[in-house]
Amino acid sequence: METRHRRKKALVVDDMPWMRMVIRSLLNHMGDIDTVEASDGYEALKYLSACHVDILICDWNMPGMTGLDVLKAVRQELQLNDLPVLMVTAEYSQRQVADAIKAGVTAYVSKPFTLSVLQAHILECLAKNNR
Repeated sequence: METRHRRKKALVVDDMPWMRMVIRSLLNHMGDIDTVEASDGYEALKYLSACHVDILICDWNMPGMTGLDVLKAVRQELQLNDLPVLMVTAEYSQRQVADAIKAGVTAYVSKPFTLSVLQAHILECLAKNNR
């Protein structure tokens, strides 16, 4: 009997449409990963409250609700506590990294990044928690 492989689902959150497109294109190229998008943290949390995803890829700098705020909200929800979260940011500082680690980030990528580096982090996040 053949076992059916379930496709993974990624939620990409970024206020910049072109950045969501870059990440979505990479995920499509990787195969077996469906992508949904949110343009801000509020939209992301609304989606997460209603639908299952296997990884959250979130920009740090967004108006209204930062990626760190999204991460903290996700970690406060019991059903999302183990969701792999990959934070993407243009501003790299030791303080930000420390804040993200303290809040429970799974992995952290600084912009600009190469697609191979982003792909490696995505695969690492998915492997850490085979949801």
